[in-house]
Amino acid sequence: MPVSIFNDVIGPVMRGPSSSHCAAALRIGRLARDLMDGNLETVLIEFDRHGSLATTHASQGSDMGLFGGLLGWAADDERLPDSAQALRAAGVVVRTEITDFRNPHPNTYCLTLSNGTAHHRVRAVSTGGGIIEVIEIDEFSISIAGDYWETLLWLDREGVDVVDQLSDRIEADEILLHESADGQLVEVRTQRSIAAALLGRFRQNAVVRAVKQLAPILPILSRKNLTVPYSTCAEMMRNDADVDRPLWQLAIDYESRRGDLAAEKVLAMMMDIVGIARRSIRQGLDGTQYEDRILGCQSGGYRARMEAGQLLAAGVLNRIVLYVTALMEVKSSMGVIIAAPTAGACAALPGACVAVADELNLPDEAVARALLAAGMIGVLIATRSTFAAEVAGCQAETGAASCMAAAALVTLADGNTAAAVAAASMALQNCLGMTCDPVANRVEVPCLGKNVLAASNALACANMALGGYDPVIPLDEVIAAADRVGRSLPRTLRCTALGGLSTTPTSLAIQETLNDKTE
Repeated sequence: MPVSIFNDVIGPVMRGPSSSHCAAALRIGRLARDLMDGNLETVLIEFDRHGSLATTHASQGSDMGLFGGLLGWAADDERLPDSAQALRAAGVVVRTEITDFRNPHPNTYCLTLSNGTAHHRVRAVSTGGGIIEVIEIDEFSISIAGDYWETLLWLDREGVDVVDQLSDRIEADEILLHESADGQLVEVRTQRSIAAALLGRFRQNAVVRAVKQLAPILPILSRKNLTVPYSTCAEMMRNDADVDRPLWQLAIDYESRRGDLAAEKVLAMMMDIVGIARRSIRQGLDGTQYEDRILGCQSGGYRARMEAGQLLAAGVLNRIVLYVTALMEVKSSMGVIIAAPTAGACAALPGACVAVADELNLPDEAVARALLAAGMIGVLIATRSTFAAEVAGCQAETGAASCMAAAALVTLADGNTAAAVAAASMALQNCLGMTCDPVANRVEVPCLGKNVLAASNALACANMALGGYDPVIPLDEVIAAADRVGRSLPRTLRCTALGGLSTTPTSLAIQETLNDKTE
């Protein structure tokens, strides 16, 4: 399905150090819980030793998120740091094993779920920024993204009559028949839940072994015959060549079509995001505490020195550094943040936008419009590439955030779409080849510095574009080049904690100390 700004780019609203670990794992857990009707007794979790999760599932929040999802919690639930204890208290026995699956995707979760009457096996992948795909259930190849109500019926034998009955009784977007050596699985995608009474009647059918209904996990649902106005920058520019609307309006047009939403609703949803960002910045500036953490609260000291005139004169850049630091500190203390486009890169875009708006005394609606412009650039990236550092290094996270933020800052300055796109192109060009090598396997160092770098780069490129600088390479080509470069990075530099700064003596010593504290 086409990318959505609110599904894939700006969001989810969450807690935890990593969206591809925490939020994605939680969403996988929510679907797994529905598959078991909320009745779990044992869970076996298997990670591929050749993927990224074997070395990062504990320290970067995969376990925390997955356990929260199995409990049915939301991604911003304040109880998430204690999800392991809560799952044990609920009587669920969990075992984790590192295996040799050699899954093609580095972020693959294999779950075996059991209770006294049911047993299911699920394989799912985290594709970046909190987005997931269930690719296998009980040996049936499948594709569930959480953007529909999904009803699954396991059949003992030929189920054509069941499919016909479903077609007659249910208004479905799609009915799919999956086959394996063990039988058939009917998948029904709908815009709303199917009535319990009707599900009960299907359970009484002689050939139906089981019926399960999985609730959506994404804010924007999909639908049949869905189209969007553009999926590349070139298409977007051609589409609007005679009108020359600002980028934020093009974003509203896109998301209105993608989500079947009124323009006012799209803007209102982004205003809510701005409100969350502001609350998170205030929380960070008030000071944060968390035990499993490398860095303490540094934003308070920075603000004091900034207000005392003890920093080098850098204008709005000093406020950007302050807000970015505050947001990163909230993330590292399990506070609520917005993955924009990921949790590891959550601070560059909103921190830069809110800081510039405060310096210019702009209202929050201007910030919302800037974030919409950034979201449109993010759509172009997500359509052709990835936000997963495990796939393409940190350029896929903070590099993408810098690209998006550059367009957002041009929008705050009332620059036109051409200038916003030029700024985005220059910003991403400057980020090619960024490694992902977190110190002590925590998303803090060098992640804080890279978020500051991304925001600073965005500010410079926004001014360069507003000043008429030529980006030379079109944005579509830069996105394609970035994707090729990112995927060519060695596995050790793609969020595995197996290379770069992750393996320095200091990093290993810090990791050992933190692990001792939390055991």
